[in-house]
Amino acid sequence: MKSTIVAFALVAGAMTGIAHAAVNNEPVNVQTAQAVANHAYAGKTRAEVKRELAQAQRDGQIAALRSLYQGS
Repeated sequence: MKSTIVAFALVAGAMTGIAHAAVNNEPVNVQTAQAVANHAYAGKTRAEVKRELAQAQRDGQIAALRSLYQGS
């Protein structure tokens, strides 16, 4: 019983050391991180999506996708 407790304590101690070694202590520039996050997502407007959908319907892309995924 004592050997099990000692083994558990050794494993728990080793895991704590591994977890502590993985911590990055570099300071984070919040403004830079926020600017990167805002720049990463440049979404489309509703009007742009509607134009693209209408163009895809005219080009036959929607019909091609329907036939592709219809499973025939």
